[in-house]
Amino acid sequence: MTTPHAVISGASIAGLSAAFWLRRTGWDVTVIERAPAFRDGGQNVDVRGVAREVLRRMGLFDQVKALHTTETGTVLVDPDGKVRAALPSAGPDGATAELEVLRGDLARTILDALPALASVYGDTIAEVTDGPEDITVTSTNGRVLRADLLVVAEGVGSTTRDRLFGSTVERRELDITMVFGTIPRTPTDDSRWRWCNLVGGRQIHLRPDNRGTSRAILSYSPGDDLTGMDRATALRRVRDRYAGAGWEAPRVLDGFDTSDDVYIDYLTQIRMPAWHRGRVVLAGDAAWCVTPIGGGGASLALTSGYVLATYLARHPGDPRTALTEYERWMRPLVDDVQRLPPGIQHFAYPQTQLGLTVRGVFDKALTAPVLAPLTARLTRVADTTRTLPEPPPRTRV
Repeated sequence: MTTPHAVISGASIAGLSAAFWLRRTGWDVTVIERAPAFRDGGQNVDVRGVAREVLRRMGLFDQVKALHTTETGTVLVDPDGKVRAALPSAGPDGATAELEVLRGDLARTILDALPALASVYGDTIAEVTDGPEDITVTSTNGRVLRADLLVVAEGVGSTTRDRLFGSTVERRELDITMVFGTIPRTPTDDSRWRWCNLVGGRQIHLRPDNRGTSRAILSYSPGDDLTGMDRATALRRVRDRYAGAGWEAPRVLDGFDTSDDVYIDYLTQIRMPAWHRGRVVLAGDAAWCVTPIGGGGASLALTSGYVLATYLARHPGDPRTALTEYERWMRPLVDDVQRLPPGIQHFAYPQTQLGLTVRGVFDKALTAPVLAPLTARLTRVADTTRTLPEPPPRTRV
């Protein structure tokens, strides 16, 4: 019997999870990645809900736990840096999760555990021809790959998804800009995620990492779509927005000017009526970007690779049925995270001093001991009472 072959476009968490489980169930895999080399680094992600069990079944739970960012809790601070509320962080899925790691550390752990596979860096998909028996993928650099399946895991801005699925791709802009970067650690930094809301719909976040530096986020709404600008111009726009903001804004802005991993995002959910067509299937943010506001993106990405491989193993030679069942299992998880509370933008990004004061009252109420169990439920994502489908048979090591 011919060994099935999958081409996976994208070498981050969703793509690597799919590669891991497809290889384990007997597939040959070729991973194509736009970046010239594997991308380490990145901001905090966490593994929550059902994804924790997926990680256990991969045999990587303890390895990932050992890479914890060192963050011990989450506090809301005022513009003077004084703590005004602490979010619940008890249990594995608290505001600071038990499995709180850097994106690159999680992806690297999966990559290092992968059985041998073909990896192509510095290339992208240029053309896809989906036939009745197989699919032909032609890359920008002229590679021609014949496969039984194409997994598109390119992220929220996936060009392959847009080319193949066209008008069925709905982009729901949240009007929020986020700027991420790594900055030098100072003696004032501690082991907590410190989160400061400021008037004008501005936020500042500082989080510890396991590298001796600090991970910083500036987030504001109404936002600007700065993603198409050159870095210097975009950061000037951000600096203008944070003029006079106070707290750690000057330090973060100065740090971003010299940081080598600044990333700017204009938060956009991706919603689609179907995540597969023929022998093409989407996974991770390319299919359902939930954005950091919803949370759980890494957990959904990790879970998607497992669920996809499981149903392909159950239905060998029948990709249509396998992909339909994959989508049926994953969609309730995704829908739950994408369903944001009404008015969340106005609550999260107060514009006036009065709005900030009202937000502070709610924060204190939500973090009071009597409401702690309710507040803790807000951080539970990728959670389900359904049992994961049984692990596919292991045919490779």
